[in-house]
Amino acid sequence: MRPFRKTLAVLTAALTITTLGTGIAEAGQDGAKAVLRYTEHGIPHIVAKDFSGLGYGYGFAAATDNVCELANIYLTVSAQRSKYFGPGGEGYPSLSEAGSNLHSDLFFQQLNDSHVVDRLVAQPAPQGPRPEVREIVSGYVKGFNAYLARTGRSGISDPACRGADWVRPITEQDFYRHYYAIAITGGQGVFTESLFTAPPSGATPAPGTAGQLSASVRQALGGSGLGSNGIAIGSESTAAGQGSVLLGNPHYPWQAGRRFWQSQLTIPGRFDAAGASLLGMPFVQIGHTADAAWTHTVSTPVTFGFFEVPLQAGDPTTYLVDGTPEKMTSRDVAVQVRQADGSLKPVRQTFWSTRYGPVIGDFQGIPLPWTAKSAYTARDANATNLRGLNTWFELDQARSTADVSRALSSTQGVPWVNTIATDRAGHALYSDVQVVPHVTDELAAKCSTSLGQQTFPEVGLAILDGGKSSCGWGSDPGAIEPGIFAPSRLPQQQSRDYELNTNDSAWLANAKTPITGYPRIAGDIGTERNPRTREALLTAEKGGFTTDSMKKTLFADHSLIADLAAADLAKLCASFPGGQAPSSSGPVPVGPACTALASWDHTYSLDSRGSLLFQQFAARLGALPRFTVPFDPKAPVTTPNTLNTGNADIRKAFGDAITQLRTAGLAPDARLRDGQAVTRNGERIPIHGGQGFLGVLDVVTPQWDPAHGNTEVVHGSSYVQVVGFSGRACPDSSTLLTYSQSANPKSPYYSDQTKLFSRGEWVKERFCEADILRSPALRVVVLR
Repeated sequence: MRPFRKTLAVLTAALTITTLGTGIAEAGQDGAKAVLRYTEHGIPHIVAKDFSGLGYGYGFAAATDNVCELANIYLTVSAQRSKYFGPGGEGYPSLSEAGSNLHSDLFFQQLNDSHVVDRLVAQPAPQGPRPEVREIVSGYVKGFNAYLARTGRSGISDPACRGADWVRPITEQDFYRHYYAIAITGGQGVFTESLFTAPPSGATPAPGTAGQLSASVRQALGGSGLGSNGIAIGSESTAAGQGSVLLGNPHYPWQAGRRFWQSQLTIPGRFDAAGASLLGMPFVQIGHTADAAWTHTVSTPVTFGFFEVPLQAGDPTTYLVDGTPEKMTSRDVAVQVRQADGSLKPVRQTFWSTRYGPVIGDFQGIPLPWTAKSAYTARDANATNLRGLNTWFELDQARSTADVSRALSSTQGVPWVNTIATDRAGHALYSDVQVVPHVTDELAAKCSTSLGQQTFPEVGLAILDGGKSSCGWGSDPGAIEPGIFAPSRLPQQQSRDYELNTNDSAWLANAKTPITGYPRIAGDIGTERNPRTREALLTAEKGGFTTDSMKKTLFADHSLIADLAAADLAKLCASFPGGQAPSSSGPVPVGPACTALASWDHTYSLDSRGSLLFQQFAARLGALPRFTVPFDPKAPVTTPNTLNTGNADIRKAFGDAITQLRTAGLAPDARLRDGQAVTRNGERIPIHGGQGFLGVLDVVTPQWDPAHGNTEVVHGSSYVQVVGFSGRACPDSSTLLTYSQSANPKSPYYSDQTKLFSRGEWVKERFCEADILRSPALRVVVLR
């Protein structure tokens, strides 16, 4: 073995730093709990002799990079944000849609007071954590606490929480509460604000109608801005005609608790998986083993539903089921809130519940009034789901797509995502086996309220008649628990061609073999696909993939909508009389806009001219009739098309886009790098990629500053992986964590991969032992 290229410093007496001779063989020897072998960009390869040690190493390493973000998570699920930060703020959007710290605390306190998490943890597998998962969790908590004990609050280098009294050691209960919050993100986490309602008094408001569902409802049901691409290429579509290639490209927030963190987890001869997980989850949630790879995409099933219950006359907290009165239950919740003078005072809230779940109020513009005659109540299908921990534990041992499918079906713990996978044998898998409410189309037709008759066909949100017991969710014999569909009723497909998903329904996982026959609540069929789906399908149909070509395809930043509209927009630009485009504030000079659009390469690469202008134009189209050729279910990949340049609002949108750029100091032909960047430690880093509505696979959702352009990324490409299986024993894999491993601006791994992303470069993953030992950055830490 070659010697270390760097001299390593001793951290503390409890932490031993060794030379290259310490590695996989010494994990667990001489009292070592785990060995961390860091390679380029601070990626830890964690080795232990048992699962407790694996969790310990993960907890220590994760805290090293992100202790403040993790502490913020545990503060949130323990319902203490208001105690330290006051009642205002925006809550913690990573874990719920609560609009303030106070509402966040009241929401999580009522969960904690219910002891739902404690009851789930106490159950044996499969409903509760399996023994190995419990060992990993126990080790994780000890590893996190060991790091905190080493540094102390005052020794934390991250200014976000250095010396903060809200940073504390954690318990296993904190961990499980955090995971539960993730599981209900697509349910109770979505309608959190709707829980803050009270029984009616005085005048009775009149029930409303939903009308056309607002964009906010669609966004809420689509995962609150979360998205992803997953493309699995089987052997028939690879260049060599053997093996497979997988692209995993989740579009997640770049800040706070929904960040991914990368690692490899190894117990020699027993367990070996590499990839990334959400902060604080000591498993590989998106990644691969030596023979199988998988990723997830936010799926279309609505994992919760509402019921309207009739109320007993004169008593708004008694409801009727089949004519029989049932009393609502109430829970009085109190949290401590910091006052302006620094003192603490309790704030109380009463939450009401029925047999179906909590009583709610209006949801994202849909009126759900609690009147003297009826109330609305919600049921979350993931309210009893802690099984995802078992799911990812089993995925981390998969050797084939068959193993992936078995793990999903036997645990049924995936809460709100699809799974796309490949294996060494050349299979490509799409699966939407997860937790889906058992609301058949027949049940919805029989039991939907007038509101439900609108929401269910349009977005799959069931609003049922809670006054009839026959209108409750049904059950399947093969389901892991009552009230959800069995795996056999949910869409799955395997081939040797390709399978993909980009947050549309299962219908066109493969355009050649559409999937049909699944219930509406699992997704729509025969409807217009989003621009990313169309771009992904056109890409996959080309075939001949290698890992290198897949990487180049993603970072080509090609825009399907630009292909469909840019040329027509350039012609429209050139046709404006006197070179003046209409806008909301009057005619504006088009300047170099026409030439930029006509010569634009239709990509969102850093030096493309015309991309910023088209971005601002397309963002203004909204629900306008943008195309003259409508969607045709017989040609779903190529329709709709042809820009509706005759529409006055579309013409005005173009002028408004030019105005917007000039207000920000940007010319209509500015390069993307001139108007889309992030700043890290004072350094401006240009960012390529574009919004999903542009049909760009490499999604980047920027934050627009009217005076400067796109100055931050809200969410987008996060942990990106391309994994290939061919004749080599070691997978051919490359990764990139776009926002880097650490949220700590003092860390060397705070923006290093962000700069790689800016340059369109990747990290060559070191999975096999020989590759790890060859790393010029290899640094070994033994935890004792």
